[in-house]
Amino acid sequence: MTFRIAVVQPISHRPGADEANVADAVRTIERAAADGADFVCFPETYPGPWRMPATFDPSPAIAEAAAKHGTHVVFGTIAPIDPKAATAHNLICLAHPDGRAVARYRRTHPLGPWIYTGGKSWEFQYVPGDEFPVFDTVHGKVGLAMCSEVYVPEVARALALAGAELIFMPAGTDKKKLWATWRALIWARAIENLAIVVTTQNLFDHSERGLAMVAGPEEILFESTIAGSSVVEVGLERVRYLRSTRDAVGALEHCAVKQGLLGPQWRRPELYDQIYPRERREAAE
Repeated sequence: MTFRIAVVQPISHRPGADEANVADAVRTIERAAADGADFVCFPETYPGPWRMPATFDPSPAIAEAAAKHGTHVVFGTIAPIDPKAATAHNLICLAHPDGRAVARYRRTHPLGPWIYTGGKSWEFQYVPGDEFPVFDTVHGKVGLAMCSEVYVPEVARALALAGAELIFMPAGTDKKKLWATWRALIWARAIENLAIVVTTQNLFDHSERGLAMVAGPEEILFESTIAGSSVVEVGLERVRYLRSTRDAVGALEHCAVKQGLLGPQWRRPELYDQIYPRERREAAE
């Protein structure tokens, strides 16, 4: 069975005026659901807030809209820890059509807090999480990740090994000189994990170049650099076939990617401590 993903690349209200993003997001959810979207994917930290102290929480409004319009919604916000220290987790959240509690992924990589301090957009003392949750939906297993975690292949791999077939990896703002490598890695994460990977980003005006994509393991299904919302029809049947079968001589005639990459034909976990042995892990800590 196929389902539809609305990939939203909005013109976002800048930090300081970001609470206005909430009403925009609710309207976008309504329109996307009317177009048949089963998932609506917003960018990192959209609708906000972007800074500490956090002055609003968008989760109740987004959860209400998801339930009202019968769709899943991937969105971003921060979770305050200590207002005085300005510490917070950065979240990618999943609101469900059945009204259950919003699922949350706390960004894990890199170690903070430098990544969200001193810039033009975010300003808080980032605290990383330490879990890679995967969430069941009627369409398939969903993993959540974030932005430049695309440069850390272990993040998407951890989600895929936990069963994620559809990985949402919303991003922040204009990628500038990183654009080409970022684009390549979104597809790479789909290829090596035999998954569908979805990304999008905030635009603050129409002069900026976006990066909204839906990448499958064998092809890029959708791509846009401009503001807007596009509904993309996808399915997981091919992903499941590629995961459940083995590579063989002649497979390149009918497969555009290697089969079984998550299974024992290709993986040798007993060797991986040689790459990052326990002694080095403990020294790094």
